[in-house]
Amino acid sequence: MLAQPYHLYIERRDAPRNMARFYAMSIERTLFGQACLIRRWGRIGAHGQMMQHSFDREDEAVQLFLDLQRQKRNRGYRPKGKPISSNNSAPER
Repeated sequence: MLAQPYHLYIERRDAPRNMARFYAMSIERTLFGQACLIRRWGRIGAHGQMMQHSFDREDEAVQLFLDLQRQKRNRGYRPKGKPISSNNSAPER
């Protein structure tokens, strides 16, 4: 059983560049008890792509989850409904 739920859905929108992307992740258990990080990404409104990573230890899955979350935040992805300011300031930390 996972110690706590790990779910994330973030978006990156830039109207002048016609960009509307989403990125979703979750950590779930497989039928065999392994931790599985499931990632989905693509254009908003499309099914997109999916990738699964299986781990023997939950902490490995959580570490990858947090690393990917940090990377996406640095690239401008934000929770749905939280637009990025139009000035070119550095991302929040």
